[in-house]
Amino acid sequence: MKEAGLVRERTTQRTDSPHILAAVRDLTRLELVTEAVRAALEEVARTAGHLLVDLVDEEWGRRYGRPVRLGKNPTRPKTRILAAGDDACRLLERLHRHQPGYRPGPQAEALRQIIVQNYYRDAAGRLRWRTADDGGLPPSSSAIVSPYDITARYVRHGHIIRWKGFAAHVTETCASGSVNVITDVATTSTATNDAQALPGIHTRLARRGLLPAEHLVDGGYTSLVHLERAEREHQVTVSGPLPGNPTRQHRRNEGFDRDDFHIGFDRQQVTCPRGQVSKGRHGPYPTSSPTAAPLIVARFTKGQCQPCPDRPRCTSSRESARNVGFAPREMRELQVRVRAEQQTPDWKARYAVRSGVEGTINEFAHGHGMRHCRYRGQPKAHLQHVFTAIAVNIERLSGLPPTEETPSPRPPTACRGGAGSRSRSGPGARVCGSAPTFP
Repeated sequence: MKEAGLVRERTTQRTDSPHILAAVRDLTRLELVTEAVRAALEEVARTAGHLLVDLVDEEWGRRYGRPVRLGKNPTRPKTRILAAGDDACRLLERLHRHQPGYRPGPQAEALRQIIVQNYYRDAAGRLRWRTADDGGLPPSSSAIVSPYDITARYVRHGHIIRWKGFAAHVTETCASGSVNVITDVATTSTATNDAQALPGIHTRLARRGLLPAEHLVDGGYTSLVHLERAEREHQVTVSGPLPGNPTRQHRRNEGFDRDDFHIGFDRQQVTCPRGQVSKGRHGPYPTSSPTAAPLIVARFTKGQCQPCPDRPRCTSSRESARNVGFAPREMRELQVRVRAEQQTPDWKARYAVRSGVEGTINEFAHGHGMRHCRYRGQPKAHLQHVFTAIAVNIERLSGLPPTEETPSPRPPTACRGGAGSRSRSGPGARVCGSAPTFP
């Protein structure tokens, strides 16, 4: 398509990410453990059935002979929890004793991880069921939700959208006067922030020679760190709502927020609205979030803050003084410039084009079944998404109007190709199948 001139570099592109449901059942934690034991038993029976001799009895057959269906309120839940945990530990110990002659398969490895995430041993060596208050639970970014797809993760957006699976990032061109072409598809874990997917998108587009001049995204992608990186490494302007000022004063629209302080980078000082100059400066400190910028902290003393008449408008603490955190100089200047630009009518008109990607996501999800994975595992899910993107591109190109040299076809009529249709010659004759004319 690039060779044919249907897509080119340094145009405008846009990206959005629909949620993708993994090809697994929704299991409770007890169902997860029980099904993991069953899956591991099936795997060992196929590859090394002799290892199960003297281990599997009739009771095991009743527990794991068929796919588990316990529901949210099973009978005797505590007994089932301890029984499933003990059976899993016995099976894993049996497999461990036969190493290195026997190498556990993926189901046995999944069982081992699931047991670690859902059980622990107390000081007396007894097996215990993990809870939030007893032993602690793993974060959703690492918790396995199915023994058959250990790459799928559980995520919740707000109070409505909850799913187990992945996220797909679809990028397309949106230049006026040309067909929209899908230029990149990325499949990531649901634990990956949208902004973290942005560098990979730009790297792949650069490798294909299809980098945009302006990249339209929603607020999930607009991390200050990645905006600066895209501009520095690829000369790409990422346009999207930049996260606002998180200070309490800004949220409540009262008092002095961070933007009311004058930051002097040359003198490495911060001046408050009342004219007091900071006495200390520390950082930049790295942040725990990969999408957050490093933080520089300017500190004021108690002697400066306590006598101030505007102290209640500045800080709610009665004992400590005000601290002001901000990004390094390059990122701070970028932040101020982008926030000012986003208030202009020109930027709002350009950014309005981004909403068109919602139709593309709907086309992928409902027109081509991309919402549901057909295969298990993130690599195969990504392959499905790539094939879907290719199909969408072919479908869009096949719907292009003919070139100017080719006359446009006339719309068909009901009598076109009819059994009793006739044609007559002479003035005013009309061939059956052509569009009728009305007075």
